[in-house]
Amino acid sequence: QVQLVESGGGLVQPGGSLRLSCAASGSIKNIYIMGWYRQAPGKQREWVAVITSEGLTNYAESVKGRFTISGDNAKKIVYLQMNSLKPEDTAVYYCNWLQAGLSYWGQGTQVTVSS
Repeated sequence: QVQLVESGGGLVQPGGSLRLSCAASGSIKNIYIMGWYRQAPGKQREWVAVITSEGLTNYAESVKGRFTISGDNAKKIVYLQMNSLKPEDTAVYYCNWLQAGLSYWGQGTQVTVSS
């Protein structure tokens, strides 16, 4: 079992920045894929960014150039630095941990971009 705890959400003005964290604990393996997803009210959950245990990253087009995903392998924490935030980035952000064919989700953290 893997437990995930997200933090760092909040209210920010358009153009502002936030950094989300996802701390993993439990039976962590050396090879994993960790992703950030988000779900806005009335919309389906969508993928935002991903990082592998080898440090490879990829981003959804809607956040490319504004968001940066990074990880601390020793601490098993993954970050999502979000810059130039827009109102359309408002959503609950979830981290997802994939290892050995199993998928785990955090409880989510709310990000609200509004003036």
